[in-house]
Amino acid sequence: MGKSKVIAIDGPSGSGKSTIANNVAESLHLTYLDTGAMFRAIALTLDSRLISSVDTTGIEQSLAKMKFEYQPSDSVLIQIDGKDLTEEIRQHHVSTLASQFSQVPQIREFLKLKQREIASEKASILEGRDIGTVIFPNAALKIFLTARPEVRAKRRLEELKTRSPNENYDLQKILADIVKRDQSDQNRSVAPLVKADDAIEIDTSEMTISEIVDQIVGLFNQNKKDFY
Repeated sequence: MGKSKVIAIDGPSGSGKSTIANNVAESLHLTYLDTGAMFRAIALTLDSRLISSVDTTGIEQSLAKMKFEYQPSDSVLIQIDGKDLTEEIRQHHVSTLASQFSQVPQIREFLKLKQREIASEKASILEGRDIGTVIFPNAALKIFLTARPEVRAKRRLEELKTRSPNENYDLQKILADIVKRDQSDQNRSVAPLVKADDAIEIDTSEMTISEIVDQIVGLFNQNKKDFY
């Protein structure tokens, strides 16, 4: 099997995947797919329809009729059945919903096909939790980002404050949620969070965004022949 023209970035919640992937995509002019946003959009939609993560029949029926639109852009426009969910999915509680629904095989298969379809059109960068192990096991470059839980909690807090400065957030609750999400992602039976054997691990705890981006761009340049 030949290599896919994909940079796969995996890692736990709050490790900086979205920010880093977006910046690398801009630097290298790649298509950026935020797979976590896709899961959050579906989780939010199903939850709003009172469909639980264990309602297999309800999920299958909803997915069969769902019009899912993802437009890779600066604003990462996600629409489901005509409703723009781009901003709503960034609310903190949606991350917990996504963790529950992301364990459903039917949802993972639905989005895997969507992600492969979009990424097949041109060189792309995808970030998530199983990009390098399940979605694109033949990705030309695999990165595994990580950081200490307390660092990831502080980053998530700053992100939430930026999006909703008038809201009050509890750092300790955010930390507890991140630890719980880690355990859920690592121990789930379907596509658990795990570093691919051939992925390059980068601990971002003490690194700036520009340092991380520069390192990944450098790795891309070393493997440029696999993308063109």
